[in-house]
Order: sequence, then structure tokens, then C-alpha cells
Amino acid sequence: MNEGHPVQALWCDPADGVVARIVRALAERQLHAARTVVLVPYAQLMGVARSMWARCGSPGFVPRFETTHNWARSAGGFVPTGYDIAHDMARDLVTAQALLSQAGFSAERFALAGRVVELAYQLAPLAAAVSPEERSAEWAQSASQVAEAGSESEWFRTESALIRIAVAWAANSGFATDVLMRESTRDQVDALIVLEGFQTDPLTQSLCTLWGDRALHLSLVPANALAEPAASHVALDPEDEAELAAACVLRHLAEDRAPVALVATDRALTRRISAQLKAQGIVTHDETGWKLSTTRAAAALMSALRACAHDAGSDQVLEWLKSGASGDALAVQSLEIRLRREGLRDWSAWCALVARTGEMKDATLRPFTDAIEARRAPMIRSRPLAEWLRALRELLEAGEQWEPLADDLAGGKVIGALWLDADAHGDDDDFPGGRHTLAEFTAWVRDVLEDASFVPPAGDQAPKVVVLPLYQLLGRAFGAVVIPGCDDRRLPASPEPPGNWSAAQRAELGLPSRDVLEAAQRAAWAAALHNPSCELLWRQSDATGEPVRPSPLVQALHLDHALQPAADPRTPREVLVQPTAYPTPSGALLPLQNISTSVYEDLRRCPYRFFALRQLGLRSADELDAEIDKRDFGNWLHAVLGHFHEALLETPTQDAQERAALIEAATQRATQELGLSDAEFLPFAAAWPAVRDGYLAWLVGHEATGAVFVEAEPWKEQPLGDLRLIGRLDRIDRAADGQAFVIDYKTESATVSKERVKDPTEDTQLAFYAALVADDTLRAAYVNVGEKSSGTQTVEQPAVVEARDALVAGIISDFTRIAQGAALPPLGEGAVCDYCAARGLCRKDFWSDEAPRLATACASPPPEGEAPPPWGGPAVGGNTK
Repeated sequence: MNEGHPVQALWCDPADGVVARIVRALAERQLHAARTVVLVPYAQLMGVARSMWARCGSPGFVPRFETTHNWARSAGGFVPTGYDIAHDMARDLVTAQALLSQAGFSAERFALAGRVVELAYQLAPLAAAVSPEERSAEWAQSASQVAEAGSESEWFRTESALIRIAVAWAANSGFATDVLMRESTRDQVDALIVLEGFQTDPLTQSLCTLWGDRALHLSLVPANALAEPAASHVALDPEDEAELAAACVLRHLAEDRAPVALVATDRALTRRISAQLKAQGIVTHDETGWKLSTTRAAAALMSALRACAHDAGSDQVLEWLKSGASGDALAVQSLEIRLRREGLRDWSAWCALVARTGEMKDATLRPFTDAIEARRAPMIRSRPLAEWLRALRELLEAGEQWEPLADDLAGGKVIGALWLDADAHGDDDDFPGGRHTLAEFTAWVRDVLEDASFVPPAGDQAPKVVVLPLYQLLGRAFGAVVIPGCDDRRLPASPEPPGNWSAAQRAELGLPSRDVLEAAQRAAWAAALHNPSCELLWRQSDATGEPVRPSPLVQALHLDHALQPAADPRTPREVLVQPTAYPTPSGALLPLQNISTSVYEDLRRCPYRFFALRQLGLRSADELDAEIDKRDFGNWLHAVLGHFHEALLETPTQDAQERAALIEAATQRATQELGLSDAEFLPFAAAWPAVRDGYLAWLVGHEATGAVFVEAEPWKEQPLGDLRLIGRLDRIDRAADGQAFVIDYKTESATVSKERVKDPTEDTQLAFYAALVADDTLRAAYVNVGEKSSGTQTVEQPAVVEARDALVAGIISDFTRIAQGAALPPLGEGAVCDYCAARGLCRKDFWSDEAPRLATACASPPPEGEAPPPWGGPAVGGNTK
């Protein structure tokens, strides 16, 4: 340790150091060091205290430097029995369920057990500070009074009952530290010296009362020492803050200031910093750990349980299979492709499809599905918790997940926390609470993993970077301290007291008040600033862009002129600009034969989009568990109108009520075919009556013109040289003069539909549909089905024949040029780029400003004398609108 370090003086100052005061106390009271216990505030300080005694203490015997829990463990082993609070969430949750059942909350025991455990854990330190004799009498009676005051609302009555259960549980529990209150323990220890930290501990106070004048208090908090000005860094956002903090740590290490303390004010930020340090070869030692539920091992186990639920989604089953539940990766990939193609969000829907289809095109999917169901089936029935533990292990073993889980450090912690070790879970008597459903067992597993922490083991060498909470800087020497997250959200001056206790209840129970917590926070902050090379970091805004203010503790330093803005520790470096080339691929070797309206629309919007999505066949995978949106409503509406007109064709009627009945029957059929539940369709259900009535009113006027429905959603193919135009039309009617009337439904704004038909050569869809119909002359229109006062409207394209002929000529010209090797560059203009799936591939956001424009990047123009298509231009497609 640096001899000039403030912590060195705190411990080893000859006049007023902690060690010197302990030596004087032993000498003045003629105490034997070996029979003296020195209590430190937290476990990591035991080793520090021993090393300080070896450095500057008296020769001979060494006092016992202990925490209360470590002392209790050495004084006598404690094994929880019966209804004792075990501080093991796996056991305590089940105990809480049993207590709730006995108190008349049997039906709600699974929902309320977590709250009872939370209350009991908050009361446990208070109960442990009372002798077992007084605990079940005076303390229980006093503590139960906090449940009596307040309103008479139903919520408070339930909360009061839970508090009474938690108080009774804590009052009748045994604790590991009870051994410290026994006379036999006091006979072995002549004196008790308490090194006080930032906050008093109820148990330590009780022990001092028992030892009486044989107890001595010494403070570890620096007394009014002047702190050096702290260096400050202001980051732009969370990512910039993590980079700055990592750079600060690396600079301190380069300047030989190890070990560096990295204070954990925010777990997500700390893990981001640790990841950046790991990328530089620096492994941090994390004393705080993180929730076991956030580890990969816990995620794999939870995915197995979620996948076994009777209402499991396809995504949940796929997640389970990908985490190692099946060794056949190709089968999993084939299954995922099929599920996404069919759009089956529910796994049960896929199983029903397999059962209905019989022989499937992919012969491997049926046996693969059967094998998955064979593993899922045993997990459906209810059973006692001990049997659930065996069933879970069998599930993991069957999916070849057990061995990887056992070999992983965090996985071993998961196994221990859930009592999954062989024969460790005992029998049903060890876990009272009756039978559990899979959902209840899954909730139990989730709560256990949420409560447990995973702390990676320290290596053999002294760590260079230590991640720790702010208060654990007390009494320890670090070469430098880096405190990120010094904003008002992550480092408040007055921390929120844990639990939902009111101020009066906290005072009644003896829980620390907000004022006490604030004083401890400010004392810890002041002690941190006494470390040399202390750097403070905070951000200007969160990831959402919302402004963030510095912590009040930082603002106070600024007012006291104790902040020193520091230079950015990141070393700038020059990077040569290497502009991304403007892509000009050729699709000559990737000919297409079938051309649909969407295919040709992609070519017109952007040639590169056509090349990537159509010729290369690249596409993004659709989400299986996506919310219902307006596109789904449009698909549903198309299906409804198709079924309605087919039914009306079979049973013609002019009666309004009969037509309304037919269209309602069509809605039920379409909803069932598309697998939409009433809950999912609820956002559109309110608008449907207006849409329905508006359409039926429009239909009466449409039929009055002499138009007659012919067919709905016909599939059409039309040869065009070496190409074939294909597509499915929404509907074909026959006009009064006998011409075909092509109709395409739209659920967009009527203004948008009218804008489509203004320029015939700019509207591909109706012209393409007209080309699919063999008639020389025909009519075509959009039918805008809306819910507003305007209702359903017909937006006809009067020049559809001319537009069709121009489109056919353009298709022939464009695909001929593609076959001859014409370049297919990205246009990089228009709104189509905002939602293009190929944007990352064309690298639009990284083009150089000097990139050649379209006119020079594309192939030569059409042969002399041949005019390009109306929407063409020098590039293939060429339409930038």
C-alpha cells in the first residue's frame, strides 16, 4: 500500500490509527488479543484488517477480525428446520405458501408468497437482533402493531394480513446469529470491539448491549479530512459514458495505479464497462455480482419451462430448441422456416397442422415434432414440488442441456439454487405446499433465480480492477477510484428506503429512515472522495434522448469548487477516409421467369432492391409473435369480402338484413382461417360496423350501374415472351357493357388512392392487373374501403388500357436490358429507402459524396431509335417517385 494513502493513515497512524487504538484498548484493559473479537462492517474488510494488523500491530497474538455472520458460522453451524427463515428463496417461497394456506389464503398463496418473503426478509435483521426468548413475545407483539393502523381498504386489509404473517414467521424463526447471544459464546470472548461504518447494525448494537462495558466502539469513517478535488467527465449518452469510464480505468492502470476501484451505481452500465475492459484484456473482479436470472444458464433453463406450457408460442419453443434442447440444427432450421412461412404464432397451431396434413413435404418435420411433443408432454400435469425438480432435471437431460449446465460456473449456481442436485431436494415433506401446476412451478423457479446472485470467483492473482458498491470503499486502499453513473437517477443524495413501509411504520419497527439512509449515503460519498485520483462521470442524456442532470452530490461539489473538469482520456487517432463504393451489380446471370406486380414494383422503386430481394432471394424473417396491425386488418378484410361475395353469388338476395347476415358469417370464417383471437382483433372491432355498413351501401350503388360480381381472388398467369406475368386479383366484376371490371381493395386514405391514378404511367398495380386479364378492353379501379363518413369509394383509372400497354412494353424493355447485363444500382432517393430491407446491403448510409450518379453508373441507354419506357430513364427501373 502507498504509505501516503489516506487509508494507510486511517489504519496505521501511530497516534490515532484504528490499529493503534485497538492495541491501546487491549493494553489498558489487559485483554488477550486471541480472546478479542473485532467486528468489521463487511466481509471484504476482514482480510484488509488482518493485513493492517500485520503491518503496524503489536507482535504476538492477533485479534479475531470477523463479521457477525462469519463469527456465527465459526461459533456453531446452523441448519434451518421447520418454518425457520432459511434465506434460501427456494425453500422460503414454499414455506410462505404453507403459512398463507394456514392463514386462509390458500387460493392466493402462489401470488402472495413472494410478497410475504419480501416482508420477512426485511424484518429478519430486526428479529435476529432480539434474543430468541424475547423475539416470540415482546418483539412480535410490538412489530405486529404496525399492521393495525391505516385505512380500511381491501388492499390494506390484505397487506395487514401479510405483515402479520411475516411478523409471526420472523418471530418464531431461528437464525444463524442466535449462537452469538448464548452465554457459552460470551464466555469464549473477553471483549468485543466494533469498527463502525456508515450505518449502525441492529444485531451489532444488541451484542454490544450484551457485552456491556466489555464492548468498545471505534469509527472507520475518516474524521473531517480534506478531500482532493475530484476529476469530472460529462458524457453524451450511456454508450459514451461507458467508453469514458473504461478509458479512465485503462489510463490509471497504464500509470501504475492498480488496483482501480470501479463503483457500481448501475448494473447495466457496469457490465458495459466490464465488457469494454475485457476486450482490452482486463478482467474485472466483481464483488457485487449480478442476478442469477440474467445469466445464460438461467435463460436456457427458463426457456425450457416456457416451451413446455400448454399455450407456448412458436418463438418460445424455437428458443428452447436453439438453446441446446435438440442436436439436430438442420431440423430446427427447417422447422423455423416452415413456422415463419405459415405465420403460426402458437405451437399448438403447428401441431394441429401436422396432425391434419398427414404426409408433409418435408418428411423430417413430423418425427421431429413428435419427438419435441414427447419431451413436452410429461411437463403438463400438476405434481408436488419435489417431483417437479426431478421432472425438470429429466427434461434437461433429455435435451442434452444438463451437462453444459453443470459444467458452467453460473449453471452450477443455478443447479444449487433450485436444489436440482441428485437427491438434494429430498421428499415431499421437505417442501410443504401441495401440488403445483407448471405455471406455478415456473413462477417459483423465476423468483428463486431473481433472488440469487452470481459472483464470479476471483483469480489467483490480485485483481487489477475491482467492481464494488460505494460503501465498500470504506477502509480499503485503491490506487484510483472511478465512479460512473453520477447522475440524479443512479446516485441520489437521499436513497429511497426499501420496502413499502410508511415513515411511521419504519420508526415503529426500527428500520432505517430516509434521513438515516441519506446520512449514510453522504458519508460514503465523502469517504470515496478521500481516495486519490477519484474520477466522477455522468451523462447528459439517456439512450432515449431524455436529459439527465448530475447528482445533487456532484452539484454540491461544483458549488464548493471541488470539481476539476478533466481531459478526455481516450486517445484520438487519425483514420483515413475510405468511402464505400457505389454498388452497380448485374443480374444477367440471375434471370427471373415469373413476374408479379410486387416484383416489378421493386424494380421500379429501386433496381438494387430488385436485385437483392428478388434475384438474390434475400429477405428478413418475419416475427412470429407480432402484434396485429393495419396490414393484418387489410388481409382480413380481403378475406371477408371474398367469402361474402362468393356466398352472395350462391344465394343472391337484395334484402339488407340477409346481406348483413352473410357478411357477418364471412367475418367469422375469415377470423377463424387467419387464426385471429377476439382479443387480438379488438382494436379493429370497434371500426368494423362502420366499415361494413359503408361497404354494403356502396355495393347497392355499384350494382345499380349494372356491374355484376364474377369471381374473387382469381389466380392469373399471362405469358409475355420468355417471361410470365403472375398474380392474384382481389376481384373481377362484369360491367353493364360486358367489359371486365378489375377491382383492387384498399384500406388506405381515399386521398392516397386518388393520388395513385393521377398519372397512369406512375401506377403499376392496376396496369399490371389489367395485363393479367386477357380482354383487350376493360375497366379497373381501386375500391377504397374506409370507416370515415365518406365510406367506401370507387377510384377508377380511366386510362388503364394505355397504362397497361405502356407497362407491358416497359417490362419487356427492362428485362431485356437486365439480361444484357445492365447495371442495377440503388437509387438512394425517396421514401422507399426508409423501410427497405436491403438498405444495409447497399450501404446507402456510407456512400461517398463523390459517388457517381445514376446516369454514369448504369449501363448504356437503349439501342438507337428505341425509346425507353415512360417511367424508365437511363437506369433500369429509373422511377424515383
